[in-house]
Amino acid sequence: MARRIIQLLVGLVLYGTGCALTIEAGFGVDPWTVFAQGISVHTGIGIGWVTNVVGFLVLLLWIPLRQKPGVGTIANILLVGTSIQLALAVIPPVSGIVAQVAVLLAGILVVAIASGLYIGAHFGPGPRDGLMTGMHSRLGWPIFACRAIVEVSVLVIGWLLGGTVGIGTVLFAVLIGPLVHIALPLLDTRRASPTPRAEVLTTAAD
Repeated sequence: MARRIIQLLVGLVLYGTGCALTIEAGFGVDPWTVFAQGISVHTGIGIGWVTNVVGFLVLLLWIPLRQKPGVGTIANILLVGTSIQLALAVIPPVSGIVAQVAVLLAGILVVAIASGLYIGAHFGPGPRDGLMTGMHSRLGWPIFACRAIVEVSVLVIGWLLGGTVGIGTVLFAVLIGPLVHIALPLLDTRRASPTPRAEVLTTAAD
């Protein structure tokens, strides 16, 4: 249990740090961060704090879907955005295309490892993941369709609000799944279980 708790907390902090690195790279970020970025542009609230608020609002959508949050769900809401905000405060500005690409790829790798850590701790999905799995359970739609509908929607809205969409967004979408697929079996606290790889499809890339 102690290992699982530490793994959860470290994973969530690293997840936020990885997101901050992709933001600093300036080449575009994942759909949910684009959404938070767009809101941040218009409200003046830090993108990390917006991420926390969005996570809480998404959790409210679990109610009609009859999803039940776990400890990991609440920790996700509290820690990921906070870690983004703190990391952005200490990461120095990045300039030059080589440095930007390196920071972007490092951020994606950190997010993948972090995903393996917090998913592998088995304390419940993040609020965004739970929304998709809840849609799948209640509506009967395939997971990939639920993910596509939700993430394309927040991506478009975030972009219209001023969030950064670019090659980084594409690279994140292409690389995160395979990287988490590698990381999760190595970091799963239930290695004997036959289900970890299936979880990658439903809970990776929060």
